[in-house]
Amino acid sequence: MNTQYKKGVLELLILVLVEKKDMYGYELVEEVSNIVDVNEGTIYPILKRLTNINYFETYTKISTEGPIRKYYHITATGKIAKEKELTEWLKFSESVNKFIKRSVKDE
Repeated sequence: MNTQYKKGVLELLILVLVEKKDMYGYELVEEVSNIVDVNEGTIYPILKRLTNINYFETYTKISTEGPIRKYYHITATGKIAKEKELTEWLKFSESVNKFIKRSVKDE
């Protein structure tokens, strides 16, 4: 998949996933990777930035399967941002899809 496409949607995917349930970093990497091909080096800087702008709060939890895990929890500010980004994405993708369908139809 084109890298530019991924850049535009990763933040939204992460916000949507964490709104459903609190998640730890590697869990998010796995979930996002099921949608688009990404690696840890891509996801962790986004998580740090979203935490720094107060879209996420973090807390740690002991794991029975390894080291302590840092979980991400979406804040009220993060929920507002997610809704705004989701609305923008849906409008954008709908416009692009309509254009492509018209263009292909005209060929």
